[in-house]
Amino acid sequence: MDTLQVDILNPKASKLLKDLASLGLIAIKPISNDGFQKVVDKFRSAAADDVPSLAEITEEVESVRSQRYAKKKASDNH
Repeated sequence: MDTLQVDILNPKASKLLKDLASLGLIAIKPISNDGFQKVVDKFRSAAADDVPSLAEITEEVESVRSQRYAKKKASDNH
């Protein structure tokens, strides 16, 4: 058995699906409101509003590299 999510774009399709269900060819189950999906959607929308620029990403990468280099150099000297 395959499970699919179908987005109905035309009300006529809804009637066809109900007809198939009444013939016993398919089963229609409503999708439950998934709290996890709401949280994921919230994080995605928040992230879309605050996308870092390439310059900000480069600055952060260089900062982390500098810190790692300093730690490695300090440990090599001891």
